[in-house]
Amino acid sequence: MVEFREMRIEDYEDSIALWKRTEGMGLSSADSRESIQLYLERNQGFSQVAVNNGGVIGTLLSGHDGRRGYLYHLAVEPEFRGQSIASKLVNQALASLRDAGIQRAHIMVLDTNDTGKAFWSRMGWTSRNDVLLRSSDTDVE
Repeated sequence: MVEFREMRIEDYEDSIALWKRTEGMGLSSADSRESIQLYLERNQGFSQVAVNNGGVIGTLLSGHDGRRGYLYHLAVEPEFRGQSIASKLVNQALASLRDAGIQRAHIMVLDTNDTGKAFWSRMGWTSRNDVLLRSSDTDVE
């Protein structure tokens, strides 16, 4: 029986292992245990895991900046795909964001992640052609 609950830092080892096995998942130093702990503390109640027999089989990081919600690292173990676990994780995150007064959420999907792009399209999320994402490390002088 799959159960859904809030992600805790104790889920980190199972989660990072799942993320590393998930094709199309982009990981960086921002995915260290310390960084994820800070994210979960700052965004309490928004990130979710799906658990089966005590093990994490699905994840979704979610949070907001006060204006917009952001989803990261949606992943489901391959043998559990096709059971609506991913869509349930997304819908729970959107409901939590809506309850916090957030009206719009974003997800960044690697351009090479065809599976991810297809999933988000099926979920009704639209691609933005009017926005160009740019990034910078914060250690600039």
